[in-house]
Amino acid sequence: MSYRKLQRASSQRRALLRDLTTELIIHGQIQTTEARAKEVRSTTDKMITLGKRGDLHARRQAATFLRDVVADVKEDGDDVKIQTALQKLFSDVAPKYADRNGGYTRIMKTMPRRGDGAPMVILQLVD
Repeated sequence: MSYRKLQRASSQRRALLRDLTTELIIHGQIQTTEARAKEVRSTTDKMITLGKRGDLHARRQAATFLRDVVADVKEDGDDVKIQTALQKLFSDVAPKYADRNGGYTRIMKTMPRRGDGAPMVILQLVD
């Protein structure tokens, strides 16, 4: 098979990838193990590609994968604007990569995790 199983059942693995992909889109970078980062990189690239397409079908496909969490809260006088992860993907993240054909993420290695020595990395969106 062409993917890492991460020692989890398929539903647990899908939930892990959904959570990490959503957090990467919201925060711009996450710290995780190397194996997880390499899997999240592919799902994030797919989500950004959907965001670049920008049509209704792409938005619905991304909505089935990303978590429905609040990404940002802005106060404008009496109005409070809440932005979800899906809205941030389509309005902020994807337009930034309009002229790029892939390679939206970068993996930087850090020190091994204390305790079990797992190789840790920082996964971040390329500017």
